Amino acid sequence: MDNVNIKKGVFLLPSLLSCMNIFCGFYAIIASFNHKYYHAAIAILLAIFFDILDGRVARMTNTTSEFGLQLDSLADTVSFCIAPGVLSYVWVLTPFGRIGWMAAFLYVICGILRLARFNVQSLLVRGKYFIGLPTPAAAGFIASLIIFMRDVFSFGKIHPIVLVITVYLLAFLMVSKIKYQNFKQLDLREKKPFSLLVFAVLAIYITATVPQIMFFLFACAYILSGPVERFAFSKKSKDALPLQEAGKTQP
Repeated sequence: MDNVNIKKGVFLLPSLLSCMNIFCGFYAIIASFNHKYYHAAIAILLAIFFDILDGRVARMTNTTSEFGLQLDSLADTVSFCIAPGVLSYVWVLTPFGRIGWMAAFLYVICGILRLARFNVQSLLVRGKYFIGLPTPAAAGFIASLIIFMRDVFSFGKIHPIVLVITVYLLAFLMVSKIKYQNFKQLDLREKKPFSLLVFAVLAIYITATVPQIMFFLFACAYILSGPVERFAFSKKSKDALPLQEAGKTQP
């Protein structure tokens, strides 16, 4: 016991942001059961905002800790695994009975497995990629889909079969080995090209004008980026292999 270093106290600011993440996730669950699907979707998007903010604040203020890592993981379990699973089931999947709640459960368990794998990998390896679709991205897609369907098409639900397939795909992507950019190495304090500033301003302007469309498009683009990048890299490797073999056979 003498060798165990017990630190009293926690870093307040990132921990509060993680707690706000949990609050939004819990509210999303309550709103789902009360059939307030739009409010639940907004709450999940707010949880994503707090999740991004707490990580950024912890790194910028040098207040990262083991406690913060565990609290963040538990927050993500509530907001990005359980809340979207419940929301999907209550929103559309209920008529499917066992198939519906099993699809929602598969999403939840795959999300939790994804978080457990990330916790282990984060202690061993730090890179610019996530392995598997991050749970906030999967949850963000479901939330943005609900907002998109209500605000753009003026009706609140999609065909249940479409959502079942979507939930299964998201579950598979979360536990897959497909790489996704994590953007953690993006340092906003460094000088960037002027064109990047123009692009960022334009993206913010369009998002502020039609957020219900842009959030959905951003979610789709990020989810597709992993498989597309993997396919492109695989094709590039196959194309390079014959050239290497040809070079070896030359005298």
